[in-house]
Amino acid sequence: MAGHSKWANIQHKKGKTDAKRGKLFTRLIREVTVAARLGGADVKANPRLRAAVDTALSANMAKDTVERAAARGAGDLASDSYEEIRYEGYGPHAVAVVVDCMTDNRNRIVAEVRHAFSKCGGNLGTEGSVSYLFQKVGSLSFGPDIDQDSLMEAAIEAGANDLLVGDDGSQEILTKPEDFHDVASHILAAGYVPENQEVTLRAETTVELELEQAEKMIHFIDMLEELDDVQKVYSNAEISNQVLDALGAS
Repeated sequence: MAGHSKWANIQHKKGKTDAKRGKLFTRLIREVTVAARLGGADVKANPRLRAAVDTALSANMAKDTVERAAARGAGDLASDSYEEIRYEGYGPHAVAVVVDCMTDNRNRIVAEVRHAFSKCGGNLGTEGSVSYLFQKVGSLSFGPDIDQDSLMEAAIEAGANDLLVGDDGSQEILTKPEDFHDVASHILAAGYVPENQEVTLRAETTVELELEQAEKMIHFIDMLEELDDVQKVYSNAEISNQVLDALGAS
């Protein structure tokens, strides 16, 4: 899992860059709004909203911005109506890809996603064609400077499922989705602040990519993430540290 761990870290760094462009905040606001619309604005009674709020605050979004987004979703303020759509398929080199979107124009986003798949040598599939290869988990990521034994002890006490350690020293606590908030709260109370925290999809099997393959795959993911209506892109690509370093992605 070491290569996957570093690949996850690269995605998190990309997320920080997106935040500077405003894209990450736009996506987080949409998630908070939709979560509140579907389950109400009470974070104690709405696990999805609670996770969305935690993720938004961990990305340094202002609390009042998060609260306004939840209020819009709950109907207290005027808001756009977004539809959730998931697209699945195979990208370059038979890599499984899941694309989660929120859009106010289904025809536009399906055309844009299909174009990206086609342009990069992939194929857009039907619902359920690759999502069975992924497991929904809670994830809290930490740098190599955190003492592993102490973090492991805190993770066990919090009720986490696992602690993964990459060969670059990065660490990742995994939880069940329904336990994410409680585990994250416990970890924070223990004095450990994650670099990134979210409920995400993790591939149960991976496809290892060589240099040219990885370059094409990263270009494909970038194309998808540039689309305004795309919230998250998941893949089962396995990219080694050596390949990432060769691509200058470290």
